[in-house]
Amino acid sequence: MRIAVIGGGVVGVCTAYFLAEAGHDVAVVERFGNVAQEASFGNLDLMGPSAIYPWAMPGLARRVARMLFRPESPMAFSAKFEPGMWAWLRRMLSESALPRFLENQQRLHALASYSSDMMGELALSRELDFQQTKGVLLMFRNAAETAQAKPLIETLAQQGVSYGVLDRDTARHIEPALSEQTPFDSALHLPDDSAGNCPLFVRQLRKLAHNKGVEFRFNSTVDAIRAQPGGVTLRIGNDDYGVDAVVVAAGAGSARLLKPLGIHLPSYPVKVYSASVSIQEYELAPQLALFDTSYRVALARLGQRLRLSGCAELGSSNVKLHQKAANTLVKVGDDWFPNAANYRTATFWCGPTAM
Repeated sequence: MRIAVIGGGVVGVCTAYFLAEAGHDVAVVERFGNVAQEASFGNLDLMGPSAIYPWAMPGLARRVARMLFRPESPMAFSAKFEPGMWAWLRRMLSESALPRFLENQQRLHALASYSSDMMGELALSRELDFQQTKGVLLMFRNAAETAQAKPLIETLAQQGVSYGVLDRDTARHIEPALSEQTPFDSALHLPDDSAGNCPLFVRQLRKLAHNKGVEFRFNSTVDAIRAQPGGVTLRIGNDDYGVDAVVVAAGAGSARLLKPLGIHLPSYPVKVYSASVSIQEYELAPQLALFDTSYRVALARLGQRLRLSGCAELGSSNVKLHQKAANTLVKVGDDWFPNAANYRTATFWCGPTAM
């Protein structure tokens, strides 16, 4: 078949690669001039399956409400209050009930486990090096967070995942660079999880896909998808592009493209943030990736840099930096590895993702 993949992020490029490997004629249609320019550029960098779990979990509403008016918070709201945002928030809060969280976590873990296995095979067989590191620590700042994580830990045990619930001394033994000044209650050690440079991985996979015959049509925006007998037509500017089938991997733009076809995605475009900073003191920089469960921020060592990713801003479609989100990333870096880098000199990025 001749197949178009809309979107040159990590999902789109991986899809194109495996479709080409299966013998299809594939083209990636991307509105930017290169791959991994939007949500994949600001990716959390964590590669599950165990460190990845739903935002919607028991205690979410109380935790967000408690932090909403602080200078740092895992969520920020712009002045734009859209009806769609409130409908999405209500739906997310309904998914935070314990039975739904457990069901969603099991599904997500199955998907992430499959993805992790495929990533391992791909990286090994193609000898990919995208600054991978092994091991993740989930940090719980207080006893309430440790208690709230109990359902997550129970699901990991049921799924046969290797993990360890660590006290402060053991956590600092495993990761000696952790600050002595930042109190925390416990940590969840996931030795088989990892982190990596998502944009670098996507660029490397683009070359592999190109070698398999995948065509990349950059600076091309799909305005509409029209289903027709025997195929699909994409409207790109003033041109029609006909294919047998299409995969929509356009991130935050997917809902807009699919709505005229009668497909309604339960997603909302959320603005996410990341910060990159050069390491100044290598012996004080982390060896493991870390996820701060209070602020929903991941911190990973990627070569000579540290990357902090997380925060969610709702109600904003521009690329203006929200100060609360920047404050949150800086706080997480300063709290856990204060002397590894000067986080106030970091390069900040923000962009939309479909959540």
